[in-house]
Amino acid sequence: MTFTSIPVIDVTALMAGGDGRDAVVGELGRAAREVGFAQIIGHGIDRTLIDGLKDAAERFFAEPDDTKMSVYIGNSTNHRGYVPAGEEVFAGATPDHKEAYDLSIDLSADDPDYLAGNPLLGPNRWPALDNFAGPVTAYYDAIFGLGRVILRAFAETLGESPDLFDRYVTTPPAQLRMIHYPHDPSADDRPGIGAHTDYEVFTLLLPTAPGLQVVNAEGTWIDVPYRDDAFVLNIGDLLEIWTNGIFTATSHRVRKVAEERYSFPLFFNVDYDTWVEPLDRFVGEDGPRYDGVRAGEHLFAQTAQSFVYLRRRLADGEIALPDNARPLYSLGREAQRSAPAV
Repeated sequence: MTFTSIPVIDVTALMAGGDGRDAVVGELGRAAREVGFAQIIGHGIDRTLIDGLKDAAERFFAEPDDTKMSVYIGNSTNHRGYVPAGEEVFAGATPDHKEAYDLSIDLSADDPDYLAGNPLLGPNRWPALDNFAGPVTAYYDAIFGLGRVILRAFAETLGESPDLFDRYVTTPPAQLRMIHYPHDPSADDRPGIGAHTDYEVFTLLLPTAPGLQVVNAEGTWIDVPYRDDAFVLNIGDLLEIWTNGIFTATSHRVRKVAEERYSFPLFFNVDYDTWVEPLDRFVGEDGPRYDGVRAGEHLFAQTAQSFVYLRRRLADGEIALPDNARPLYSLGREAQRSAPAV
């Protein structure tokens, strides 16, 4: 279907239960099928948690480059830390005009997954900045909790048990990114982040300014209106594969805008070793549209192809892509328009 706007869904009844809950589940299902995007209001995330996250981000990105580079992601063994401008390059795009700080579920240094060399699990690399880890962690826990509620609702809207996907959520590499787009008075109308789909199950994004666009089935780019009371929800690669394309990961990008902008996406994921393939109930006579992937390996393969420091490690033979690694930008609505998925 061709959409021309992004639906706004009030999830108050979903969070509280009772009357109206089934209607919200239905709205989420329609958005996932027809658009791949929605704006979520009535989510119940305390404003003080959001303010604490924003304050921590503003203070961190205002630090000198030497201070930020002390936690450079390229010195990490599990993809955590500071991402300088130009470090991340999407398929066919110039380096993004942004900087970021990446974190995920904070495991101890003696966690078995970390000790075994898992490339996406382990401890965070916190900067030496007062009152940073506390508010960032508090926000992470809150938005992750909202994500689990939505994940169960997605299962229900497919007519399945609420734990269809949630049973695979114990220690997932669900990444929170703190992204800063500096003020640029000369910015023209080019993407600040190249067009892409998200690699995980779905994303819950908190922006601070406009700029996000999504593409519809005709290839037209649609602006996502900025709302300071909403999270932007979008379907990721893994739900597209799991549902055999019933849910579609809609391609999106960020336009360059003159104003300073922050963005805080939580990329909600399932456990690293979860095998994701089209579920039989969604596969017709023609068979599945997608090969299966291991959730963490798919995320790592896509990440390794888009980060400069990981591309260097690939070139040097320090790391290798999984045997069934997909090329960048091979899923999503725009990819479906140009070629059938395999």
